[in-house]
Amino acid sequence: MKQAQVMTWAAVMSAALILGGCAGAQSAGDYQGVDEPLENTYWKLVTLDNQPTPVVEGKREAHIVLHTQDSRVAGSTGCNHLMGEYHHDKQELGFGRLATTRMACPGEVATLERDFLATLNDVSGWQIEGKTLTLTDEQGVSRARLEAVHLY
Repeated sequence: MKQAQVMTWAAVMSAALILGGCAGAQSAGDYQGVDEPLENTYWKLVTLDNQPTPVVEGKREAHIVLHTQDSRVAGSTGCNHLMGEYHHDKQELGFGRLATTRMACPGEVATLERDFLATLNDVSGWQIEGKTLTLTDEQGVSRARLEAVHLY
């Protein structure tokens, strides 16, 4: 009887170690969440052409929100307000007739605005993984990475 208990205990411990080892094999960066929706989400610009985007004190962060109503995009270039149209399907995304307000922007923010608008004009694809939206060009090259921000 005692030997059977030891065998049972050994089997339980072995199973726990095996299952724990499988669970431990995932890295902390492994994706385990739910994808944010493309539309009606505040997407903060994080990188443009694999370069971190600057945030200037007293200025809005660069971001976009794709509103389902009338397929309108709104946001900020990091200096000026951004507005216009967009269209998308399961793999494609494009922006048309984008406009901005016309405030003067200091040095690196002016460069960010120019590059962000040029990137949006070149976008043809998109992918969401968790809280990260990646915008790609026709060749599938990542042009911009944005992160979902919950405002409430």
